[in-house]
Amino acid sequence: MPKGTMGQILQVNLTTGETREEAVPDHVYETHLAGMGLGAYQLYRQIPDGADPLGPDNVLGFVAGLLTGTGSLFAGRWMLVGKSPLTGGWGDANCGGMLAPAIKHCGYDGIFFSGVSDKPVYLLVGNGKAKLHDAADLWGRDAVETEEILTRRHHTKKLPRVACIGPAGENRSLISGVCTDRGRIAARSGLGAVMGAKNLKALVLTGTRRITAHDRETVHALSRRCNRWATMKIPFFSGRMMRWLGTLMRVLPTQTAMDGMLFKMMLSKWGTSSMNQMAVEMGDAPIKNWKGSNKDFGPRRSLTVNPDLFRECEIVKYHCYACPIGCGGICRTQGPHAETHKPEYETVLALGGLCLNVDRETIFRLNEILNRAGMDSISAGGTVAFAIECFEKGLITTADTGGLALEWGNAAAIKILVEKMVRREGIGDILADGTKRAARRIGQGAHHYAIQAGGQELPMHDGRGDPGYALHYAVEASPGKHTIGSQLYYEMYRLWKKIKPLPKPAVVYSKNSKYGADELKAVCSAACSQYVNVINGSGACLFGAFLGADRFPLFDWLNAATGWDKSPEDYLEIGAAIQTLKQAFNIKHGVVPRQNRPSQRSLGLPTLPRGANKNRRVDLDNLMGDYWRQFGWDAATGHPTEEQLQGLRPAAAVNPEDTQ
Repeated sequence: MPKGTMGQILQVNLTTGETREEAVPDHVYETHLAGMGLGAYQLYRQIPDGADPLGPDNVLGFVAGLLTGTGSLFAGRWMLVGKSPLTGGWGDANCGGMLAPAIKHCGYDGIFFSGVSDKPVYLLVGNGKAKLHDAADLWGRDAVETEEILTRRHHTKKLPRVACIGPAGENRSLISGVCTDRGRIAARSGLGAVMGAKNLKALVLTGTRRITAHDRETVHALSRRCNRWATMKIPFFSGRMMRWLGTLMRVLPTQTAMDGMLFKMMLSKWGTSSMNQMAVEMGDAPIKNWKGSNKDFGPRRSLTVNPDLFRECEIVKYHCYACPIGCGGICRTQGPHAETHKPEYETVLALGGLCLNVDRETIFRLNEILNRAGMDSISAGGTVAFAIECFEKGLITTADTGGLALEWGNAAAIKILVEKMVRREGIGDILADGTKRAARRIGQGAHHYAIQAGGQELPMHDGRGDPGYALHYAVEASPGKHTIGSQLYYEMYRLWKKIKPLPKPAVVYSKNSKYGADELKAVCSAACSQYVNVINGSGACLFGAFLGADRFPLFDWLNAATGWDKSPEDYLEIGAAIQTLKQAFNIKHGVVPRQNRPSQRSLGLPTLPRGANKNRRVDLDNLMGDYWRQFGWDAATGHPTEEQLQGLRPAAAVNPEDTQ
């Protein structure tokens, strides 16, 4: 087995209670890495066609990256994978914290659950030992309480690491996730509902096995070099200056190619909330359920999401495993929980500008409620904004809401509505499965106000400001994800520094040039998808990648950790193979790629009459076809070719040697 890997996974059948170790062939690591790629390989093999996402045939995997524990910086992310009950196809969620190395310390690169337990259970895993325990006393508790109880129960010399669901997952909310580190969530794809449907409350990891590397000295040398870039500090910027920078970027007719070093320094100072007000002013942040603009959330309102206002509440800064940036923080607020996680960029804007909410304390409180419940804040905010617009249009009334006046900016009503969604109470039962399903139940044209792609609510980056986001919302196997690619991301990745055929963007270019479809955009977008598959297969963090490929030595880390001698081009080919495998998973399960197209409003149909994105429209249909062509898929349908699918079919059959 390659160095850096544990060489095996743990299979857990919740129906029978059986656990077994399964060897991973070397060629799987060579062609799929670990993390996302290993997850895709296993799920494509294990989940039968047409499996019910909430049934026993679905498989839920917790997978660590290949670089985790090798000494590589930024290699602390883990992947949650399964068939998504939200989209009906490939589902994944990415999370940081401290769980990723704990998976490997137990002796595995991944832990996969099939079947359904007849009662609530949790799995305790040590050094090659795994046992299911009764979780009846934990069912109904929130995620933070559950983690605290299990940590005390199984704390010996080593602090156990816990991943669990809260009430949202137990109630099978299709916008629920899996929680760890007292409030971090693998939030997207609705995989918390899968865990709840399996009656699996938690995973507890206590292993102490060593993680190896082929050439740890070189790995450390590469990390020291990268660390010098990663720890550079922003010299003078204030949060208020971010607003003016956003304004400048809005009013100029041209745009400058972005170097990710500025964003990295902003992350170090403020965390992900550094972009809040800047994004509003420049048109990156959707406002008022995507029908508003910076004109509706102007300087006086957007000042309430200024990063300085969140930083001033921060009492402890924290870092994920192997991360030198430390974008996370614990804040002191006025709510019932004196200390809470600092809200992320997406959370602040989904529960702020998207709903026209300007109450900072309510955002803090909602963040804590959602963290403890294990509900995706992006989807929750998008669903609340949808409900407010439905109320505005008269599609739902106070008779439906239990007397709540769901008006724009009504912070008290927003809080109560979210609590109803967590409990599946009243109108909350309809909204707990996201906007697409809620719109079907409400009817009366409510689908016009459900802003989603393939069933998943869109994140807080507006494709009318950067069409690259809109493209990736549509074409990724798990649609509606902002952590893959955009024009901005391509500029910050700086892949042309390592892969010469890839185009270098112009230093200064017209904003209008972004909106037409052409081959160049397709090449850049496909490279983003390939690269991020390698990142997710490695367990690396996207924020590290924003340093640029010439400063973030991902390919060199992989070679030094494993002993391979692969070129950057070789790794992008691996990324392309993973992309094809995920797309094949969707085709296998009946997903029609064209139907993952985001809601019309988010594409500028109709166009906005004012604001930063006035009159902008995304030529998505042509962009999608050009993108699919880069992978050799059918440009009209997004289907991989028969030859490509044939190449995957041998991998779908279980090799008896794999289990020996």
